[in-house]
Amino acid sequence: MSVERAHRMSHAVDAAAPAAVLYALVADTTQWPLLLPDSIHVERLDFDGTTDRYFQWAVVDGIPQPSLWRRTLDARRRRVDFHAERSGAPVTTTGGSWRVEELAPGWSRLTLEQDVSVTAERAVDAERLLASARAGARTTLDRLRAAAEGWRRLDGAALSFEESVRIQGPAEPVYEFLYGVSSWPGRVPHVVRAEVTEESPGVQHATVVNLAGDGSAYTTEAVRVCFPAAGRIVFKQLRPHALLSAHTGEWSVEPDATGVTVVARHDVLLDERTVERVLGPDADLARARRFVREALGAESRATLGPAQQHAQESVRSLRSV
Repeated sequence: MSVERAHRMSHAVDAAAPAAVLYALVADTTQWPLLLPDSIHVERLDFDGTTDRYFQWAVVDGIPQPSLWRRTLDARRRRVDFHAERSGAPVTTTGGSWRVEELAPGWSRLTLEQDVSVTAERAVDAERLLASARAGARTTLDRLRAAAEGWRRLDGAALSFEESVRIQGPAEPVYEFLYGVSSWPGRVPHVVRAEVTEESPGVQHATVVNLAGDGSAYTTEAVRVCFPAAGRIVFKQLRPHALLSAHTGEWSVEPDATGVTVVARHDVLLDERTVERVLGPDADLARARRFVREALGAESRATLGPAQQHAQESVRSLRSV
């Protein structure tokens, strides 16, 4: 027999960072996929400066799962109250608050309080889920603390850019190509092997073996959330390039009256600790930014080319019928 039990959890961490910086990191959920390892994608639905409503895809027990959240932000008090409008079983309700306190100039405390109700037939299942929630909360606090303490370097480590191509053709075959990662070997020049599983409709786990510019092979592992009606595929690399601490992005197919524009967007955080090891003892962050921009840009262009070819071949096939 299933029994619902309510649990309250509280965690706190002190950071050598201004309270305003720490609060800003908590308030802006759209940056969480770059900062938090379990956060895959945040899709903001409504935001008026005070009320925030968003979908989040996050890894729970190794599986990407969506949840719907509503938050109330109080910047003056540096407090955010939240609750889940939709949670995954066996969690029935989740709510709580974030609070940021200034301890001294340049020092602050971040507190996360959670109220979680769980329905499980066995007590061991409920405890396993709660243990995972506690570990996730501690990891989240530690990552936000680290980001806040390094806030002066964040702008230099963060990089966003796009590659695009114009295609005279319909959107459907372009999206079909981008969705079908398993068909890329032999079609996308740098892709040697690709394995894709789909745990739930539209949520893919892709492991891809790539060739670098010097001919060496490296493996990436990504979760991709697909929105076919909108022509969008968002992704997060779970095993990013050695120069990166985080890598998220999006493929978007934007149709108009004469064709489609296909855009590959990348948002990355450079890992300063690996720059000299990967690029040599004289390398600095500026060189790492140029290297990553060109490497990822070249891979995107190499993928957009076959996507364009696939769309044009589809058009020719339709005309020949």
